Amino acid sequence: MLQYGYKLGAPPTPRARLCPTQPWIEYLPVKERVPIHWPNGARLAVWLCPNILHYEYDPPHDPWITAYARTPQPDVFSYCHQEFGSRVGFWRMVETLDRYELPCTAIVNSSALKQYPDLCAAAVNRKWDFVGHGMCNTRFTFGLDRAAELAYFQRVITDIYESTGVKVTGMGGPGPQAATENTPDVLAEAGLSFYTDFFADDQPFPIRVKSGRLISMPYTLEINDATFLSAGFEADQFADAMKRQFDVLYAEGAESGRVMCISLHAHILGQAHRTRYLGDVLKYITSFSDVWFATGSEIAQYYLDHCFDAATRHWK
Repeated sequence: MLQYGYKLGAPPTPRARLCPTQPWIEYLPVKERVPIHWPNGARLAVWLCPNILHYEYDPPHDPWITAYARTPQPDVFSYCHQEFGSRVGFWRMVETLDRYELPCTAIVNSSALKQYPDLCAAAVNRKWDFVGHGMCNTRFTFGLDRAAELAYFQRVITDIYESTGVKVTGMGGPGPQAATENTPDVLAEAGLSFYTDFFADDQPFPIRVKSGRLISMPYTLEINDATFLSAGFEADQFADAMKRQFDVLYAEGAESGRVMCISLHAHILGQAHRTRYLGDVLKYITSFSDVWFATGSEIAQYYLDHCFDAATRHWK
């Protein structure tokens, strides 16, 4: 089921760059990079990313995208599907995650932490890390100019800190990875160290920004229940895909460390007929040695400390 719909005849977004190519990512094939060596000789860094999101019942008009694509707003059916995650599915997922006592990185809308204080408390009590996912998954940033976008992300950082006591170091755009051409520069200026919306690699890589240091952290569209299971696949197929992804990245990590992200949404994998497969996958991947289960902030900081300079040495 499609959550979002892009509008035909939408106005152009604000633009300042005239160059025909993107300025942020330097091309360097994985075989030509300085090898990454994760802590304690780990082949693979794994970060688990339960999402804590807020979908408004009747969000304001947006000229570029409709938050609910199935019917005109308010779409009670789709809203309630999302609400299931906070009421039931989150707790079912947490029960499984607790059995393995692995570090988690919650991908959060800052407004969700206030909308669902019990979910926020559950994450804080488990000492989860947090990555911003914008303010709300039904409001977007496409039309913001640079100053407004900087203020937007500064508020997200502040709101998450006030709710959790954690200063986030990573960010993605709200909803369907909403962004502008200024987003990488804005995030670096806001003091963040990693960005999750470039799905271009199995390793972190530096992002060229005007000031500061920013890296891309491998988030996932593939090992993501929202994209995989919403396309009509079954949970056992998703579990098989997660194991196959792990097997290849683990093997490749013997040469140079890789990153595997597992993205989880409570309204999807928290359904009664699916949750057992999360446990099956965690049992499988925890049976391997040489795996570093880490938070997004831990992976990013290690890369910045040990790999960033070598990765940017060829930059002109």
